[in-house]
Amino acid sequence: MIQHLLDGILVGSILSLGAIGLTLVMHTLRFANFSHAELLSVGAYAALVFDGIFGALYPQIRSTLDPLSLTWSLILAILFAMIVTGLSAILIDKLVFRRIREKGDELSMVFASFGVAMVLRNLISLFFGLKSQLFSNDIAFAIVISRDPMILVKPDQVFVLVAALMVMLLFHLILSRTTFGYALQAVAENPVLAQISGVNLSRMLKMIWLIGGSLAALSGIFYGLNNQINPVIGRDLVLPIFAATIAGGIGSVYGAVLGGFLVGIASNLVLMILPSGYSPAVPFLIILGVLILRPNGILGEARA
Repeated sequence: MIQHLLDGILVGSILSLGAIGLTLVMHTLRFANFSHAELLSVGAYAALVFDGIFGALYPQIRSTLDPLSLTWSLILAILFAMIVTGLSAILIDKLVFRRIREKGDELSMVFASFGVAMVLRNLISLFFGLKSQLFSNDIAFAIVISRDPMILVKPDQVFVLVAALMVMLLFHLILSRTTFGYALQAVAENPVLAQISGVNLSRMLKMIWLIGGSLAALSGIFYGLNNQINPVIGRDLVLPIFAATIAGGIGSVYGAVLGGFLVGIASNLVLMILPSGYSPAVPFLIILGVLILRPNGILGEARA
């Protein structure tokens, strides 16, 4: 049980990062952006490309950071991938969602997000192929924490969990301690009222897309570090991320974090009693259960 719990916490940290950006977009623009999960794939492949570029230009930074499988080039690539993915999210909004927002309604944007998701997924497949890839071909051995019960942990998993928690803590400090954070919360809560109060709505919307895209990229990269990189990362994680967002409460950043851990832990604990093939059904059950018991989510509030 402890092993499944630890694995669930790790998965939950990855889902939480992806859910934060999604909940901000859904609450601010009032539409379910199904293309958000594809930004995880964009981020993972962007990091793979930058890792190769930096490693070729500066071979000395390809040394592995023992006991991790990461290299200095990959760490640098992660930062660039976050920036590129965040800018990609802004570009997608400018080319697609903003145009529909000005002329259509929220339902049209939902359908458009399906189209954007399919385009992104197939573009990735076209350029990188359907074969799964790895950030590192080195074999990462797990460390035995306990033999009774048997608990195995990989150093990369510890790094991912600690890094994800640090990013969440940093985002919490930004939200609660800075003027930008207050403005971001105001826009997410009521864009019109925030604009009347003097907040530059256009600039803040770009920042929401930038933050959401960057955190989605980090989520995809962390997923790839512990699994494999393939073009269907977004397709596989779209439901858990939406489940985390809805369970925590749309618009609540802290709810997204809580929902991410809830979905991650529940999906792994269910493996103790059910075959792995039933695990994808857990997010559905969580969504249904939360909507029945608390329609606005655990930390969400009713919005007019």
